[in-house]
Amino acid sequence: MLVHSRKGRWAVWAVFLVLFLPLFALPLLVVLGASFATHWSGVLPSGLTTGNYRTATRGDALQALTTSLVTAVTASLLALAVGTWAALAGSALRKSHRRVLDALFVLPVAVPSVVVGLSVLVAFSKPPMLLNGTSWIVILAHTVLVTAFAHQSVSAAIVRLDPAYEQAAASLGARPSHVLWRVRLPLLLPSLTAAAGLCFALSMGELSATMMLYPPDWTPLPVLIFAATDRGSLFTGSAVAVVLMAVTLLALLAVSRVRTRATYR
Repeated sequence: MLVHSRKGRWAVWAVFLVLFLPLFALPLLVVLGASFATHWSGVLPSGLTTGNYRTATRGDALQALTTSLVTAVTASLLALAVGTWAALAGSALRKSHRRVLDALFVLPVAVPSVVVGLSVLVAFSKPPMLLNGTSWIVILAHTVLVTAFAHQSVSAAIVRLDPAYEQAAASLGARPSHVLWRVRLPLLLPSLTAAAGLCFALSMGELSATMMLYPPDWTPLPVLIFAATDRGSLFTGSAVAVVLMAVTLLALLAVSRVRTRATYR
């Protein structure tokens, strides 16, 4: 910590707690408390039960969780492939051209996600690319929304790469493809795993664009949470939200372990 005095450290921690608890921790604790309740008419919830979690881990909720996982994993892998390819290709461009490429990838996150959903719906509702009513239109929208983060993460990592490794491999007669697969990508592996984790988390929580696109047989978990709370089932919706948070955190912890091993490789 930059503050060395004991009183200064205590002051910094006090300011952190004052800002963190009401802005970040308290809303999550409210959702967690509501997930175990059947009533909440006072300061604290009442009618404690685990029945909400039985509903949140069976039937439609379990199917929606599977849908969210498949969508998030597929969209993350596609975004990582496209974003990494664009970042590697952009590193060979001139600075002005690279800025244009960066702007194109950032554009989907610079506008509201509902606009992205509408554009995907309009673009893929007619032949020859008729995806409306299928699961692929949801996966495509999620991919468009999260690719920018993969591209930016990998682009920043490429700038920090030491060119000496690639130059040494090339001087020993390695072909460009061999340098890419055996030198550049292994060096980028920590950034790739971090980008994959970020894309996964963003896709798991995406709602606005998904609401415009999802077919009845492909309902992700955020849509189910919205539908439950819209019907007034706040406590069941809270339990489903906690399940969503828990699964996302577990996946991010797994990605973090992979990233740590890649860093020490």
